[in-house]
Amino acid sequence: MQFVMLAPLQEPADGFAGWATQLVHDLGGAGAGLAIALENLFPPLPSEVVLPLTGFAAGQGLLTLAAALFWTTLGSVVGAAALYWIGALLGRQRVHAIWARLPLVKPSDLDRTEEWFARHGAKAIFLGRMVPIFRSLISVPAGIERMGMPVFLVLTTLGSLIWNSVLVLAGYWLGDQWELVEQYVGVISKVVAVLVALALAAFLLTRAGRGSAAQRRRP
Repeated sequence: MQFVMLAPLQEPADGFAGWATQLVHDLGGAGAGLAIALENLFPPLPSEVVLPLTGFAAGQGLLTLAAALFWTTLGSVVGAAALYWIGALLGRQRVHAIWARLPLVKPSDLDRTEEWFARHGAKAIFLGRMVPIFRSLISVPAGIERMGMPVFLVLTTLGSLIWNSVLVLAGYWLGDQWELVEQYVGVISKVVAVLVALALAAFLLTRAGRGSAAQRRRP
């Protein structure tokens, strides 16, 4: 995909947002993809900033909307694949030892992610892409357990495309108010988590009901 550099972004910023702004301005969609790949590898980096910013850049003509979605989703998949292989090559004990030494992260986040993957398996890969922190870390237990790579990549791509599309389009439509997305993304993530929990509960209840009905029909 190609992108066209027409004008500089009109949103000066400091810190990570400023770095991401410059990256998107200099490299277009490839810069946004690089930032998202790094966000997967270092969860404290907020995709809630990069994705709306990329949508805003698309609205200003720095790249097409299709290129924005392509590059950010590619970045998500590349970052997730890197974490998958880190988990696969290092194993659980080494991953936990390294994680415990990293700044700005909590050991409990990795524990919770592993528990979620153990309970939900493939569904956790798809749905986890829409939940902060889990979005990055869910790749680690998938690698540790050597989940099939084709399935992992397909679920990662689909889940990332949905989440990235929501935030990129929000930034595209909001224009120079793209920063508002970051304020509401926590609410969106909580809604997703609640819907996931309700869907899983309904599935388990339905399955339990079918099992009870089958037992009653036995002679």
